[in-house]
Amino acid sequence: MSHPLEPRLAAYIAGKMPGASDVAVSALERISGGASRETYRFVLSWTEGAAARERRLILRRDPPASLIDTERRVEFEAYRAFAGTAVPVPEMLWLEEGEAALDHPFFVAEEIAGFQASPQMLLSGAYDAVLPKVAERKWTILGEIARADPAPLARWMEAPALDACWRRELDHWEALIDKDQAEPLPVTRAAIRWLRANPPPPAQKLSVVHGDFRTGNFLFDAAGDIQGVLDWEMSHLGDPLEDLGWSLQPVWSFGRAGRAGGLASPDEAVAIWEHASGLKADPAALHWWILFNCVKGQGIWVGSAAAFNRGGNRAPIMIYPAWWLINAQDRAMLQVMGRL
Repeated sequence: MSHPLEPRLAAYIAGKMPGASDVAVSALERISGGASRETYRFVLSWTEGAAARERRLILRRDPPASLIDTERRVEFEAYRAFAGTAVPVPEMLWLEEGEAALDHPFFVAEEIAGFQASPQMLLSGAYDAVLPKVAERKWTILGEIARADPAPLARWMEAPALDACWRRELDHWEALIDKDQAEPLPVTRAAIRWLRANPPPPAQKLSVVHGDFRTGNFLFDAAGDIQGVLDWEMSHLGDPLEDLGWSLQPVWSFGRAGRAGGLASPDEAVAIWEHASGLKADPAALHWWILFNCVKGQGIWVGSAAAFNRGGNRAPIMIYPAWWLINAQDRAMLQVMGRL
């Protein structure tokens, strides 16, 4: 039985491909996960120049309420900015900011097929022989993002002053916690007080910040190479140590204590990043950004619970992170603050 979105999506794409005929969408299926966008894969088929063509594509559509409220234009342009660079990303095809075509804004992109993203699969034991290669590629790519010129994205993203990056991010996530918390969060509040009392130095440069660069948001192969970096919906311009700190925050160790992203020691990860980025990770500044990212994580988890509790989005993916991670995030904060 075909999905009701298939003919609507086909009609939209046909309007974008004037040289094509017999445009059809088939095999449209929702991909699990994706708490800030609904993600579907599908097959596009068409005829062009008397030849039958086919391509596997991805649809990312805004849901009624999301875990993270973001602009799909920002995500789309971040992907486009890294096309053809050392940062592997899928090709972006069409962005639709109106709601007429599919009821919500969306974009269509290439599917990078045949690879895995699951952290559980990566850390199951089957890939142990290539984990050092995955780690090397992971933090090398993050270094490439940090060293990239942010100017092409300044049209779509606010460019804060170097000494204002930390305050903008902390203000943003504290405000979301104020709005969304369902119960007191004393550990998180203690962390916020410490962060405000001990601000980091100004950013050493303004960088593109992916915003969610972690194990689980890249596609890997059996050889340990990374074939695609996904989930750019929280990308912005800011301090490059913010991204490095997110990759090192303890909830992303996936039960492998002392292993950043479940893959490498923090010292190894930082050394790879420094070599690739040409930047320095001052230990005190990085400590600040790791603790900040614990607060940011808590903002995401309590926000997803709030969206679920308000009834805006009752999908299990909205409540699962809160159930799984709010307490774990408290413990991570205590660990980073040396209080566990």
